Amino acid sequence: MIVSLRINGEEHLVDPYPDATLLDTLREDLGLTGSKKGCGTGDCGACTVLMDGRAVTSCLVLTATAEGKSITTIEGLSTGDEIHPIQQSFIDFGGVQCGYCTPGVIMMTAGLLADHPHPTEAEIRSGLAGNLCRCTGYSKIIDSVNAAALLMEEASE
Repeated sequence: MIVSLRINGEEHLVDPYPDATLLDTLREDLGLTGSKKGCGTGDCGACTVLMDGRAVTSCLVLTATAEGKSITTIEGLSTGDEIHPIQQSFIDFGGVQCGYCTPGVIMMTAGLLADHPHPTEAEIRSGLAGNLCRCTGYSKIIDSVNAAALLMEEASE
């Protein structure tokens, strides 16, 4: 079965095995390895991507069900050589430690800020609850999200 996927603004035709997850297809078939395979059960958030603007754990999405959807991965968040304000905030405010969870947290942040451009700390904590990080203790991640919200607001003015 051929599946048409729109990933990071480009059309891709793939022929996945029947139970292939979107994560498998991104990493194995398309070479988009930014999304990480952590738990494989949707609990850690390392594989988070945006599907039609909403954060989803790609390890739980069958590739076939993503047909016709717009998928954005961490690779598609930046524009050319310019990184996205969320990515810059995570660098500037120490939200990046070992880096394994970072792509998923950044993509979850992108979804969160699309819905809540000025989130409270409680909204940030709730919005990122599906992402596990073993390094930061989350305070630097929360600082990074707050800074990203400000950067994005400034960029839109």
